[in-house]
Amino acid sequence: QIKREKPENIPELKDLVKEKFTALESKNSDSDLQKNEKYIYFKDQLKEMRKQYNGNETIEQIDEDIAVTQSQMNFICPITQMEMKRPVRNKVCGHTYEEDAILKFIQTRKQQKKKVRCPKIGCSHADVKGSDLVPAEALKRAIDSQNKQ
Repeated sequence: QIKREKPENIPELKDLVKEKFTALESKNSDSDLQKNEKYIYFKDQLKEMRKQYNGNETIEQIDEDIAVTQSQMNFICPITQMEMKRPVRNKVCGHTYEEDAILKFIQTRKQQKKKVRCPKIGCSHADVKGSDLVPAEALKRAIDSQNKQ
């Protein structure tokens, strides 16, 4: 079509894709979903989980799993994405980092004459200083304790 048509007569690609997508979307229905192999498998798994657990036991177990996952996540440095060995806590925003990584980060930004924004995603603290950092002793003990297990 592009080879045959004049440039001004060529339809917008975006419009063609949208038109095709709308046509495909209109063919979908709830009855198709009910027959979908993955959807059926997912529903069966949910039913199985309900049978295995009763009431509060499930919620407590899920909460415990979340707590364990959350604590393991806090062991990871937002800069190196590795487990911290010498964690330090930022007194201003409360986030923790691997000591060597944050000090190197601060030094690099200082050489570029730029402020250091907290590397933790979503944090609004925009001026991290070395003097804001204190050893995170409790976190270090928790990491050491988990590694012994």
